[in-house]
Amino acid sequence: MRAENSATAQTSIAVPIVPDGAGTNGPAADRHPAQPAPRTGTVLAALGVTAFSLTFPATAWGLEGFGPWSLVAVRSVLAAVVAGGCLLALRVPLPGRAHLAGLAVVGAGVVLGFPMLTTLALETSTTAHAAVVVGLLPLTTAVFSALRVGTRPSRTFWGAACTGAAVVIAFTVQQSGGALSGADVYLFGALLVCAAGYTEGGRLARVMPGWQVIAWALVLCLPLTVPAAAIALSYEPVSLTAHSVTGLLWVAVGSQFFGLVVWYRGMAAIGIPKASQLQLAQPLLTLVWSVLLLGEHLTPAAPLTAAAVLVCIAVTQRARG
Repeated sequence: MRAENSATAQTSIAVPIVPDGAGTNGPAADRHPAQPAPRTGTVLAALGVTAFSLTFPATAWGLEGFGPWSLVAVRSVLAAVVAGGCLLALRVPLPGRAHLAGLAVVGAGVVLGFPMLTTLALETSTTAHAAVVVGLLPLTTAVFSALRVGTRPSRTFWGAACTGAAVVIAFTVQQSGGALSGADVYLFGALLVCAAGYTEGGRLARVMPGWQVIAWALVLCLPLTVPAAAIALSYEPVSLTAHSVTGLLWVAVGSQFFGLVVWYRGMAAIGIPKASQLQLAQPLLTLVWSVLLLGEHLTPAAPLTAAAVLVCIAVTQRARG
């Protein structure tokens, strides 16, 4: 009898724990548990930040040959063509109905809202002044994450995040002469919609591959972006130059697709709050690109600001949360 009992003895089965918030909006079959290691996630998020840092200079180049509405609409259509091609080539099934609302937020925030508002702002604002939005974006994204996903970073994290935001804001405002302009309405609106899109995309990237999050968001926006591109191109003059074409291609493929692919993948691996704080380096990178590509000038405070920001980033990456 002992032998028979041992043959039927129950064995424990290890069940993987899904990260907080993962899989709560879809069936278990939709979960995407295979995430990169934290160190790899940090590298991926940093690549996304680097790609984003070129967005403002590339947009300035694009505006040399395209109107603001044409530039935003065409960049979204081109990015959607690339994304749709990847989805078709890999035969990716349609996203679950439970994910559509989240994808709509991503589309409204990072596909339509942020590009449109920042492009309108850059018509009258320098890239240095516009960088103040990115200086506030990490902190705003962390706040959105706490409210939407329920993350609870430590006080050390919040202290370093607020300090980093204050340092970046002080530097970018000083760099732009301390003056506010009408473009600030667009910039602060862009800040809010982008933070919402980042948070929702980071949440979705826990239950589906990060590249599919932005790919489906781009494709779902096509019924709006295709007619918008056709109308805008018919009303706004177009001048194809090396700068304008290069700028358009970068914001479409580099910022709108590749940057968001690695960004959402990194956010899923290390968490939305920690990933968001890597963006503290984005305004400084943007200012470097503005010097190299647009001929703008930096003040001697740039190296000191960069050092302070790097310290804040290091603290947020080591802090709990």
